Amino acid sequence: MNHPKITLITGASRGLGRNAAVNIARDGGDIVLTYHSQAQEAQAVVAEIGALGRKAVALQLDTGEVAGFPAFAERLAAVLRETWQRDTFDHLVNNAGHGHVAPIAETTGEAFDRLMNVHFKGVFFLTQALLPLLADGGRIVNISSGLTRVALPGYSVYAAMKGAIEVLTVYMAKELGGRGIIVNTVAPGAIETDFMGGAVRDREDLNKMIAGITALGRVGVPDDIGPMISGLLSEKNRWVNAQRIEVSGGQWI
Repeated sequence: MNHPKITLITGASRGLGRNAAVNIARDGGDIVLTYHSQAQEAQAVVAEIGALGRKAVALQLDTGEVAGFPAFAERLAAVLRETWQRDTFDHLVNNAGHGHVAPIAETTGEAFDRLMNVHFKGVFFLTQALLPLLADGGRIVNISSGLTRVALPGYSVYAAMKGAIEVLTVYMAKELGGRGIIVNTVAPGAIETDFMGGAVRDREDLNKMIAGITALGRVGVPDDIGPMISGLLSEKNRWVNAQRIEVSGGQWI
């Protein structure tokens, strides 16, 4: 009997993380999701996944606080034993993040450090802390951004950290390949979520502009991204490895 795969998704109480969690559950997977502060929203995701007949557990985690990762790994190990009677999980999706817009001339050290800690340092050291619990033959998906390919003023630090993630993905694939672990980057284009205050979703002028520079003539929605992530994690993905996959409908081409 094949046991369901267990996917850990950071920042899955809302937005793309939530959508990925639900799509993975629809495809037969179980979920451990982390949330920063929105406990009620996280439990709503757990309930939604439960309604699909899959198991889910929500754990609090600040992905920008590296010092908390060893304790989180211990909590995760306990949850795996208690809920699934397993010592390992199968897939890691490094999704948690936040936006910040400021010109280079006005970027503060505090804002820089927070972006670095969440989007790069946190991803690096959380993955490191969880490697002993990640099953051989597993999958890692790191979330980047279309802004690593196209420069828009104000996103220099955010995009630079995502660029670092794209390089890190290649090195993860190289170093973890001996364990049969596949590692890829998904780089969404502009998506209608509450990211950056919901600007892409709620500002009609911005939405129309993005649709106009997208080959498919519309702005992306979460359901354009979640199934893509689920597909990359699937055992049907045997040979796509160390790649940056932009999921943008053809923006700025």
